[in-house]
Amino acid sequence: MEMPLMLVVTMLAARWVVRRLAVPPTLSQRLAVGLIALSLLLIAESAVVLGLQGLTMEAYLASRDPVAGTVYRVMLGVFALMPLSVDRR
Repeated sequence: MEMPLMLVVTMLAARWVVRRLAVPPTLSQRLAVGLIALSLLLIAESAVVLGLQGLTMEAYLASRDPVAGTVYRVMLGVFALMPLSVDRR
């Protein structure tokens, strides 16, 4: 249930960042923005998992069921690639 909402939020945030930072519509620039965003997301998520939940990264990944884990990984890819697909002019 969470993923459709997160997809919409990802699209809106990517469009806002691309417009706000005036990211050129080149493949390298948009991909760089997406990969930087993905890196920051994974750092923040790791901090929450390791800090607040007291889990190791292995335990966190092992706790995901196969379907949710696959959807999670796909959404990480979508998150990183989203700046490529928004606001093309």
